[in-house]
Amino acid sequence: MTAPLRATDPIVVKVELGARAYDIAIGRGQLAALGARIAALRPGCKAAVVTDENVARHHLAAAEASLQAAGIGHAPVVVPAGEGSKSFAMLEQVCDDLLAAKIERGDLVVALGGGVVGDLAGFAAAIVRRGVDYVQVPTTLLAQVDSSVGGKTAINSRHGKNLIGAFYQPILVVADTALLDTLSAREFRAGYAEVAKYGLLGDAAFFSWLERNWKDVFAGGPAREHAIAVSCRAKAAIVARDERETGDRMLLNLGHTFGHAFEAAAGFSDRLLHGEAVSLGMALAFEFSARRGLIAAAEAERAIAHLAAVGLPTHINAVSGTWPDLDSMMDLISQDKKVRRGRLTLILVRGIGRAFVARDVEAGEVRAFMAEKLAAR
Repeated sequence: MTAPLRATDPIVVKVELGARAYDIAIGRGQLAALGARIAALRPGCKAAVVTDENVARHHLAAAEASLQAAGIGHAPVVVPAGEGSKSFAMLEQVCDDLLAAKIERGDLVVALGGGVVGDLAGFAAAIVRRGVDYVQVPTTLLAQVDSSVGGKTAINSRHGKNLIGAFYQPILVVADTALLDTLSAREFRAGYAEVAKYGLLGDAAFFSWLERNWKDVFAGGPAREHAIAVSCRAKAAIVARDERETGDRMLLNLGHTFGHAFEAAAGFSDRLLHGEAVSLGMALAFEFSARRGLIAAAEAERAIAHLAAVGLPTHINAVSGTWPDLDSMMDLISQDKKVRRGRLTLILVRGIGRAFVARDVEAGEVRAFMAEKLAAR
């Protein structure tokens, strides 16, 4: 099992992007070292800390204390919690607040929060003054293993999730695992979907380890840090090979084509959290793969059973409320960012740990599959 040399030592994962390489520091108590790490990277800078109202109550004071101790001037920028903040209106407000705080090109933005804050703050950093540096301090499991790493920043559109954004890498990620102690059980489970994804898409041994150890991951301690480190290494390796998602990086979207459609249909609301949507989408991707004869039904059922065992949704009827009609759902699926000249691209599987990019999937085949699922509600 991956472990630091001492309890206070972080596990450091490097994202190898040449001159833009950066570290992911993983471990309990790492927020206290935030200021020192930033000061070492950007001496003399000042910072704007973008966070949301919920995270601010729990962690803003500690982040500001760390910056203060390192002599870094700072200003907070607090946005409403929730997916609704990934909007044009909130992006405009954050950009204005950064300019009002006199953040210059030599300064930086600290994204203190979950995936919403990371995506919003990262996109603002990418466009304010044509780009200022930013640091990710993810406060949810989902953000620590997925959205904080790799430089994908975005806001949502009424046409779908993450459709307006930029590839813009951070200069540092600080993943303090102690911050996860404040998450609700539901939020932690939602983040776990992205952990399981790494095993399901490319690491069968890790998936088997998760089947045996998931309760310890939920409980905290070394198993949790190991799972986060393995996930970050997997994503870092893929990002290093394909930063701008033209090939291998598409594999990270396992479950996302279906999942994003259901997330949009649910109004980007608490009705269906992002990780829950990914779980539902992965279950559908495994079912669709089995339907095509790509994977044995028993193996697909094994993958789905693990997601269900931890309490994640794997069937449409597991989510309360009604869904749009088939035409509306297919419209949402067609807005997926992997669509090329109107043809669907899905991430499918030939086995656990054996995902691949299936290009030019016939929309009619997906439509028939979705019709069956919606009719079975």
